[in-house]
Amino acid sequence: MLKKIIFICVLSSLFWLKISALSASGIPRPGRYISLAPSTTEILFALGAGDEVVGVSSYCNWPPEAKNKTQVGDFSKPNIEKIAALKPDYVFCTGLEQAPVISQLRQLNFQVYVADPVNCAELFKTIEDIGAIIGKTDTASRLIAQMKDQIAEVASKTESIPDAKRVKVFVEIWHEPLMTAAKGSFVDELITLAGGVNIAHGLIRPYCNFSAEKVISLNPQCIILAYMDKEAPLKLIQQRFGWDRIDAVKNKRVFNDVDPDTLLRPGPRITAGLKEIYKRLYPGA
Repeated sequence: MLKKIIFICVLSSLFWLKISALSASGIPRPGRYISLAPSTTEILFALGAGDEVVGVSSYCNWPPEAKNKTQVGDFSKPNIEKIAALKPDYVFCTGLEQAPVISQLRQLNFQVYVADPVNCAELFKTIEDIGAIIGKTDTASRLIAQMKDQIAEVASKTESIPDAKRVKVFVEIWHEPLMTAAKGSFVDELITLAGGVNIAHGLIRPYCNFSAEKVISLNPQCIILAYMDKEAPLKLIQQRFGWDRIDAVKNKRVFNDVDPDTLLRPGPRITAGLKEIYKRLYPGA
């Protein structure tokens, strides 16, 4: 298997020597990019490089055009042989689960960029870096400016809200086991920008388990389920022991209609997630 991959890589190198000769003669060559993370796929398309994306992971579902690209395997175990056959100039990845494949790709001399932003500031840097790699620095600057304007628009509406008046919110990432987002996560930052108070802010890890009893005792005024279940959200929550005492439940402010990808995926649509949180916290504002 490894010999076969190395052979493909050698053929790829010879192929690109010919292409480089064409480029040197003045004939421009479009880039060839593979994205193994849904977030970097969204960034590449937002920067206008969709036509140059030749491969994606099976989890890359936005924009819709991404689904038509060649799939090179799933998020954690992409097919190295397929990646090599596509002859990419750059492979865009993320951290954590993809660490082993990143190491393997680098050993095979592929150019790899790892995007793993944990807040908006780092996301802007990621967009800037990718823009520089693919030759779209101006487009990246415009996208970053647009995102900052959208964030500022929401923040301007919430910055004057006194702490005592800010809506307490619980974001449920998953229900079995009960998981939420805390300080150090995009979700926590978006809640703060939207004028809310994350009841799980003080937890040690950005994403972790949370007890149902703790939710009841902290009494959030709004609950957002970060998964789009077919069941009515209020009906789901009311079935839980003791949750009928929570203000969010009593006032029917339980939602599961926010696209989780806009909350959990560090890409250009994070601003859409911010706007949706704001609408749930301060309806009619």
